[in-house]
Amino acid sequence: MIFGLNKVKKISCIFFHKAAEEVPAYKDFLKKNSIDHKKIKSWKDFQTIPFINKNDYLKKYPREMLYYNGMIDGLNIFTSTSGTTGEPFYFSRSPQVSWQSSIFHEFFVKYSLENNGKVEPTLVLIAFGMGVWIGGLITFQAFEQLALRNNYPISILAPGVNKKELFYALRNLAPNFKNIVIVGYPPFVKDLLDEARYEKIEIDKLNIKFVCAAETFTEGFRDYLIKNSGNGNLYRNFLHVYGSADIGSMAAEMPTGVLIKRLCLENKELFKDIFGDLNKFPTLAQFDPTFVNFEEVNGEIVLSGNNNMPLIRYAIGDRGGVYTFDEIEKKLLNHRINIWEEAKKVGIEKFISKLPFVYVYERIDMSTTLYGINIYPQLIRDSLLHEDLQKYVTGKFTLSTNFDDQQNQFLDLHIELKKGAIIQDHLKNMICNSIVDFLYKYSSEYKELKDHIGEKAYPRITLWNNGESDYFKPGIKQKWIKK
Repeated sequence: MIFGLNKVKKISCIFFHKAAEEVPAYKDFLKKNSIDHKKIKSWKDFQTIPFINKNDYLKKYPREMLYYNGMIDGLNIFTSTSGTTGEPFYFSRSPQVSWQSSIFHEFFVKYSLENNGKVEPTLVLIAFGMGVWIGGLITFQAFEQLALRNNYPISILAPGVNKKELFYALRNLAPNFKNIVIVGYPPFVKDLLDEARYEKIEIDKLNIKFVCAAETFTEGFRDYLIKNSGNGNLYRNFLHVYGSADIGSMAAEMPTGVLIKRLCLENKELFKDIFGDLNKFPTLAQFDPTFVNFEEVNGEIVLSGNNNMPLIRYAIGDRGGVYTFDEIEKKLLNHRINIWEEAKKVGIEKFISKLPFVYVYERIDMSTTLYGINIYPQLIRDSLLHEDLQKYVTGKFTLSTNFDDQQNQFLDLHIELKKGAIIQDHLKNMICNSIVDFLYKYSSEYKELKDHIGEKAYPRITLWNNGESDYFKPGIKQKWIKK
């Protein structure tokens, strides 16, 4: 599928003018920024429009002003995400956005589930949180819609993050199907596979494929899932969705992106040519620019997409970049790599997509993730203010997400002690319990996660003497999150 650049630019400009005339909040936003939308006539003009974001636009105006004609009535599908304070923000999406998600999932069905042009009976197990969060609900809708319109023999069960129900389904329902699709946050999917063997579930006899979302994972992690699921096709057995509550499924990492990333693993110069001087491996997803169009501005991802609450040049808070397919292909050729020949070597030549690419490697905001949920430093800071802890800790810490030798994800928390405080195990346990209790009380996402994974949601804490230079340099602004 190829899109002419002029067509894509025209689509973005058309719905910009519609929003400028019909969305009260956006009309006011443009007025305050001295933008006359009638003078925006070219793509170059469009790129002069100021960004919007959650705090300075979506949260600034009364909700009804964010909709066309200032009306919230009509069909709205609401989902929630937490902000830096843990306060939920409710996003609304239209049925069109759910349909767009189903198109990405249909790509997956065609390259992963079809056998000689026919989809065999498939069970989709949705292990995203089911409730106010977008992942579980939109995935359910996507598979339901694509199955109905194509008459695919796809069955769906949505246990959410309930491992007991998932194990029961894997043991008693899954053997009736030719394919099993496990849908969930990468660390949770890994936990599920690891623990299924202890539950004496014969994973190797199930033809398991994976749909993941919410965070980047390494190719080593992909290899781990393939090895431990007993299924050897690492290119065709994955769909990695780049999505958000803001506007749904925006892009997806499919066989083309996986191939390019693995070629970069073998060639450091190619990696640098495509991704620059990154010290981490990004998600390399492809997008349909008639659904959501991406721009890269100074290393930041900016998107434009139509919805009940239209978003135009919206700074979603991710760092990364954008390429056309032709640009990527030329970079590969500059390193004497022909993508079509490489695709044939691994048996995916029929599934190379010419959709453009967006790569994402980290959040701009001050947060890290655990099993796909955001963990913000403000909540950790507040938990350390507990009166029982104040005589021991300064309140400074550094938080990151790491993996142990078995590829299990965990929160890695380094905390500074006050002068004279002594590093003791009982103090470490007291701090840990305070943090967990606080997150459990004030973050609905963390509460849902802890209820289902237990102690794996606990941070691993390291205590440091006051002024330890690697984490707490005196006189320097504290770096709360280590990426």
